[in-house]
Amino acid sequence: MNGTTIVRIILGIMSVYIVIIFGRDLIVNRKKINDGNWIVTGIIGFITNFFDTLGIGSYAPTTMFLKLTHSLKNDKLLPGTLTVACSIPVLVEAFLYTGTVKVESTTLLVMVIAAILGSWLGSKVVAKLDEKKIQVVMGIALAVTAILMVLSATGVTAALGAGNTAMGIHGWKLCVAAIVNFILGALMTAGIGLYAPCLALVYLMGMNPLVTFPIMMASCASLMPVAAYTFIKNNDYARVPSVAITIGGSIGVYVAYTFVKSMNVKMLTWLVIIVMVYTSILMLVEGIKKFKAEKKA
Repeated sequence: MNGTTIVRIILGIMSVYIVIIFGRDLIVNRKKINDGNWIVTGIIGFITNFFDTLGIGSYAPTTMFLKLTHSLKNDKLLPGTLTVACSIPVLVEAFLYTGTVKVESTTLLVMVIAAILGSWLGSKVVAKLDEKKIQVVMGIALAVTAILMVLSATGVTAALGAGNTAMGIHGWKLCVAAIVNFILGALMTAGIGLYAPCLALVYLMGMNPLVTFPIMMASCASLMPVAAYTFIKNNDYARVPSVAITIGGSIGVYVAYTFVKSMNVKMLTWLVIIVMVYTSILMLVEGIKKFKAEKKA
């Protein structure tokens, strides 16, 4: 049994796991499923996960749209909502890409396990943060993601990996990649998307850019259900947006993968970057204001 097969087994286990813990919570709290707009958040899920399938990432755009549409009453719920809502759509992506894009199995397995361990630790920390801290963390996360997207859109990260052909890595490179993916897994629970930094990591390690898709999607898909458990257990997520984004997002993934495959998303990427910077500034200002108000009190 090779590493890729083991990863797909992990994905299968995680799929069953997230359905059980998410479904059980919805049944137990069925009278509380009234905390959002089904249509608006469902459309958000479709759009962001459609483009997530093409490699843009869903965390930052979903945060952006949830803020712009005022779909969450409390920013403290953002990390948990993102994690729970995007788990199943990303699992669908991971199954699709690990089956079609070849990557050296040991590399894939090691990086996925590192991301899972990172998310387990990260979720324990993020779940304890209050709203103002979440706003500051998310504001910084969006700013960092915007910078990474600018580097990708302008070809800087691609230039770093020009001529890369390796489908896997070994030795010290694999150790470094595992440590970085562990950190990225932890940061993802705070709302910092893994896609853009993982893309840069793949380039820097000398791997073919194509292997980014199975690595980053399998990493995210495997870690998100692990992190989701803490958020669900602590009631730190919004149920209506999570269900709607799950449904709309899964449809978006299927449509993108089946009918689009690839497209020119450069203009959309720049639009997302611009709005992301705006949202980042907005969240930082709100969080800092609350910190100052607390000190005065």
